[in-house]
Amino acid sequence: MAGQQGQVHLIGSVPLDSAEAVFRQVAATLGPWLSRLPDGETGERARWIRYQQLMLQSHPDMEPDTDAPTLKFVQWDGKLVREWHQVRFRQGVDPKQVVFDIGYDRAAVESYAVFKRLRDQGAIPKGVRFQVCLPTPLAIAVMYVSPNARPAFTEVYERAMLATIRRILESIPAADLSIQYDVCQEVLVFENYFPGRPSDYKREVFEGLALLGNLVPDGVDLGFHLCYGSPADEHLVQPKDAGVLVELMNGIGEGVTRRIDFLHIPVPKDRTDDAFYAPLKAWRRRPETRLYLGLIHHADAAGDRKRIEVARRFVPEFGISSECGWGRTDPARLPGLLEAHARAAAF
Repeated sequence: MAGQQGQVHLIGSVPLDSAEAVFRQVAATLGPWLSRLPDGETGERARWIRYQQLMLQSHPDMEPDTDAPTLKFVQWDGKLVREWHQVRFRQGVDPKQVVFDIGYDRAAVESYAVFKRLRDQGAIPKGVRFQVCLPTPLAIAVMYVSPNARPAFTEVYERAMLATIRRILESIPAADLSIQYDVCQEVLVFENYFPGRPSDYKREVFEGLALLGNLVPDGVDLGFHLCYGSPADEHLVQPKDAGVLVELMNGIGEGVTRRIDFLHIPVPKDRTDDAFYAPLKAWRRRPETRLYLGLIHHADAAGDRKRIEVARRFVPEFGISSECGWGRTDPARLPGLLEAHARAAAF
């Protein structure tokens, strides 16, 4: 499969200083295998949605909810990564009048200009799209907003997100654009990670993802990255198997009425057993959708090959990726990660 365009997928974040550095280094190693290329989520986006937490904490209409318990961010082994007070609307604020400037449109427009220049120069192969990675409103709400404020907050943030997406669509040609929605907190909600899960959480999750997916017009590449979180390069929950991921993939497939070009799911490093992959047989694959398995891990060529071999027993055709983005990874690992993807693409 060497040189097959679309065989490799990158989640989004890359530990480099600028979008240009990301485009140049990634394309130089993986260009022949890529259908889309993200800007690395550099600068203030480097820690994924922490960027949005800082926006909310400094917003004049929001304040910490010190009456509620802090949210403890604990990874699978019990280690406390960090904790914080979630925010609420200040007393007297009408949420309908609140405006959030979430910034993803500005970042996309700036990076696309660099992408287009480098593609015109030949540093990025023709036919590769510019990938914009976006969180979901539910992700911001469950992470950073106090439960009592969430219904009103979600409406406000959703309005801001939809306006942001429209500006991206107006600024970047459809034929050059790929939009990836990052679906992490939804996975954790399904795993009952957060306290106070509502009884109708599945409806809320699937309706929210369908709304986002169906907003993207035909002609724009669309995909969903499913994730178990990696704030310290460790999952927040270690999945029993791929069952929750398959349920989410099927729900997305039912709710999104337009073409879904790709789905990505993570594969833990130690899962070379049939049991993890077996639920993938229940995935109701749409013919246009390419599945990417996040089974490439740093400095584990033998493990990469083994995970690919086992996965093929349950999904005969798939692309490869890592579990999550690399933004919090030691930058010294980047060349090895790129080479691991190039090597595995030829397995």
